[in-house]
Amino acid sequence: MTAPVFEEYEPACDCPCGGCAEQRRRLAQGLSLRAGGHPAAHGARRVLVLVTAAGVALGASGVGAGEADALGADGVVSAAEPDPTTPQGVSGPLYGPPSAGPSPNPSVGTLRQTSRADIINRAKLWVNAKVPYSMTKYWSDGYRQDCSGYVSMAWNLDGNEWTGSLSRFGTKIAREDLQPGDILLFHNPSDPTKGSHVTLFGGWTDYTHTYYLAYEQTKPSTRAQSTPMAYWNNSASYVAYRYKGVVGGSGGSTPDVAVPVDTPKPVAFPGAKSFGPGADNADVTRLGEMLVARGGARFYASGPGPRWGEADRRATEAFQRAQGWRGAEADGLPGPDTWRYLVNGLGKDIPSVRAGGSAGTSATARPEYPGAGQFRPGRSSAYVAQLGHRLVKRGYGSHYVSGPGPRWGEADRRNVEDFQRAQGWRGSAADGYPGPETWRRLFA
Repeated sequence: MTAPVFEEYEPACDCPCGGCAEQRRRLAQGLSLRAGGHPAAHGARRVLVLVTAAGVALGASGVGAGEADALGADGVVSAAEPDPTTPQGVSGPLYGPPSAGPSPNPSVGTLRQTSRADIINRAKLWVNAKVPYSMTKYWSDGYRQDCSGYVSMAWNLDGNEWTGSLSRFGTKIAREDLQPGDILLFHNPSDPTKGSHVTLFGGWTDYTHTYYLAYEQTKPSTRAQSTPMAYWNNSASYVAYRYKGVVGGSGGSTPDVAVPVDTPKPVAFPGAKSFGPGADNADVTRLGEMLVARGGARFYASGPGPRWGEADRRATEAFQRAQGWRGAEADGLPGPDTWRYLVNGLGKDIPSVRAGGSAGTSATARPEYPGAGQFRPGRSSAYVAQLGHRLVKRGYGSHYVSGPGPRWGEADRRNVEDFQRAQGWRGSAADGYPGPETWRRLFA
């Protein structure tokens, strides 16, 4: 708070003592309705602020400019929007208003059993209905319309939980063991309204397990979209949990139900007839994209595309040779083993070409800068995809809602700009278009 008149009612923001932590939790329940507070606490808070402000007005010539800015139109102290913008309610019953605070011991002894398919099907109901986000409203099924209410509904719990209590209904698991119906949970205990969030895992959307289909309740409404593991921000803080009441194959990393229809399924080898001179099909495009992701971007001047060409043959041969294969096993035409290695991320990447022109033995060698012309609006090339994958790997992929892909777009530019600004660059040096120095540092 910037207005001194309100300081005595706020705990220290960084004090670790139990008293301040408890006071922060209580005040989080007393935020304005707009910022995520509850009606009962809102009333008491509003009276407190109005009385205090009135006292200042009587004892001074008027409210200063800084103090006036701290008050909203209804006389309530303004609060910054949390990130992500998913403030939430607390533990409470279905339909009815929230309880005064989180239940310290939510019941997990009589959990309703459910299958993974049922969890995903319930999640899709809200996606299809585009349920508006709200921490104070309840959908027709009785569940609160925020992120934790959404998971409570999908898990078929007998009440509305919050990020501080959902973990009691699940078992912590490793991220690599995630299956459809599990959740990824981030709870910020020091300030639950800042960043706390939960998503429902719907299945992997790429063979590298870098992106997954996230079902989530967020502003403006429920959505399902490809999301980087574990989330766009606070990624390292998310923890994977499996609902204790799930039945039917709860172990291992292989889903026991079909992955949702909007999640790509692994593709079996389409057969040798799909590749080679004269071939023109989607399998050629998929092959090229996988080869680019494994270091083969330098072979493509544009594309990859559906028509088989010399670039596809050379990139395939380079990948085969990287595995130590020779002769007929490295003829540049993909067979079942080449396809299996690419689809499942097995083996070694295509080594980069060193400055002297010879192939390096290290898959981490920096690729040559392809030129500024590759990264312009409307441009589509393998270099764009290579750049995007590298940005994601370096932690600068927050603007991608799907992909990365071979077509240059605003998401690519904004991610490059974030990386450039992280180097301390400003102005034209951080315009979002990669030059030689951006490329060198990004692939260093």
